[in-house]
Amino acid sequence: MLAEIMAIVIFVAMFVLIVWDRFPKHYVTLGCGALTSIFVFGIGMRSKEAFLNTLAVKGIFTRDFWHTAGESAEQTSGVNWATIIFLWGMMVMVEGMAEAGFFDWLCLKIAKLAKYEPVRIFVSFMILSSVLAMFIDSITVILFLAAVTIRLARTLKFNPVPVIMAEIFCANLGGSATMCGDPPNIIIGTSLGYSFADFVENTGAIGAVSLVVIILYFYFTMRNRLQDPADKVDPSTIDVDIRIDNMKEFLTSTVIFIIAITLLVTHSMTGLTVAFIGTFIAAITLATAGRKALTLLKRVDYHTLLFFIGLFIVVGGLEETGVLVVIAEFIAKVSGGNAHLMIAIILWVSAFASAFIDNIPFSATMIPVIRTLAATTGVDLSTMAWTLAIGTDIGGSMTPIGASANVVGISTAGKEGYPISWGTYCKELVPGTIIVLVISMISIFFRYL
Repeated sequence: MLAEIMAIVIFVAMFVLIVWDRFPKHYVTLGCGALTSIFVFGIGMRSKEAFLNTLAVKGIFTRDFWHTAGESAEQTSGVNWATIIFLWGMMVMVEGMAEAGFFDWLCLKIAKLAKYEPVRIFVSFMILSSVLAMFIDSITVILFLAAVTIRLARTLKFNPVPVIMAEIFCANLGGSATMCGDPPNIIIGTSLGYSFADFVENTGAIGAVSLVVIILYFYFTMRNRLQDPADKVDPSTIDVDIRIDNMKEFLTSTVIFIIAITLLVTHSMTGLTVAFIGTFIAAITLATAGRKALTLLKRVDYHTLLFFIGLFIVVGGLEETGVLVVIAEFIAKVSGGNAHLMIAIILWVSAFASAFIDNIPFSATMIPVIRTLAATTGVDLSTMAWTLAIGTDIGGSMTPIGASANVVGISTAGKEGYPISWGTYCKELVPGTIIVLVISMISIFFRYL
């Protein structure tokens, strides 16, 4: 009982400190991970085996970690090194693309194709945000999109705030469609053995329908606030520089991006794991970067990777002590074994929890819970996995602090003189979030139950 209590106390303290946001998040999770190792595994359980199971380092040196034959490998507990290695590799690739000017060129090119018309840019950038977020971290997507949006807003004299808020929402929605689009999906996929194609077929299908609805919703609710007719600028007078400084770097980064997508789409057929894909993509990015390789490595967000390691250790403490089994049994009891009610609970609890707390630790915590629920209630594990992915990915759009992309977008706008208040944000995006969650719940009910 002592180990269980200590595991819960450390976990709650970690969540409080993350929400408080007074200390760097990676310090919080690493510190709590160290406390879990000492007090839960050492003093409470006195189990070296539980500690080693949670570290899960041995798995990295097995063949199945890099290549699997047949079904995808499934990590049952502990530090998910596949997620961490894959994220590192994709971060290296994205830094290479940014260095080559890929994102800036793409955004400005689309604006030109939209004939510098604010409403057309508004719709185009929503679609662009969603599509890019399917393959690239949503933080990076919003970082570049928000900056270009503000640049265009000053030139074309329109209000960038509605555009940035819509971009944030669509980035989170696009991220829900693929395995590599959002960190919770990477964790779910690598932990439960689902492929890129599995996500596209399931969460991707729901995301596609939701995207069409949400674009229409934002178009009709926001388009009249984009620009005063008196401020309209003649597109023929616009002179925005769309230039590629180094064509070789640009083409190289584009080819590497295409290779990454191809490997991800086919990895269930080739047997190459996401850990292998991440490592391979990073290797060819660094090899082709030449003297800039060290610069790219230095720019990688290692704080996020350390955040993940500490988080997995804390969640491992909950799992090894059996706390997560108790939570699963409670959900099963409340739902009375009713699959529809169980799915609704997972979806809405995930969504509202992710609106106020980081969706990454929440999803990592819920994975062993849904695994236990599937084993004890007979409800299909994959159905609960897709529900969890959608709930955590979409729910994060509800508030300014619900997802990292939200924080980055609002911060960028504020620094450039376009503050977005909690009231403004929630007024626009809470209804959109509810709409997508309702669409998702109905889709899950009709398709899977």
